[in-house]
Formats: sequence, structure tokens, C-alpha cells
Amino acid sequence: MTPALVDEMTIHPPDDPQTPAAFELRFDSLFVEGRGLSFPCDARGAVQMDTLTERARNNYLYARAVVGREYRTPAVRLKGLH
Repeated sequence: MTPALVDEMTIHPPDDPQTPAAFELRFDSLFVEGRGLSFPCDARGAVQMDTLTERARNNYLYARAVVGREYRTPAVRLKGLH
């Protein structure tokens, strides 16, 4: 793997686990307008997988695997602004 790809896939520890994430990583559907998946993240787009439910974790891993086939490249957004 290239260093950039390894860094992108690294799970980063939260800055403050007591503070709810102000950002979300949004995967928009390529086919259905308004449909997509969102996950809490930091400003860099790092998702704390150990804080996700099993279902959310599975959805997150699936969305990452099908970017370009079912979902657009994810975008970091402030929570609640979509």
C-alpha cells in the first residue's frame, strides 16, 4: 500500500471521547438523490470504528468498499447541514 492510502485507512484515536463529533462522513448514493450513509467523524474524516454499532460498522465498511460503484466519494460535513 502507498503511504497515503495507509494513512487514509488508519483509525485515529478520538481527541476527547466525551465530546460528540461535530462532523460526519457522508457517502451519497450514485443512483438515488438524497439517499446515502453518514457516520460521525472528526474534521479530517476519521471515523472511530470502535464507537459504531455493529450494524453501522458493517455499513461503513461496505460504503467504503463500493465507492464509485454505489456511493460517491465521501465528504466531510458539519453535522446537520444536509
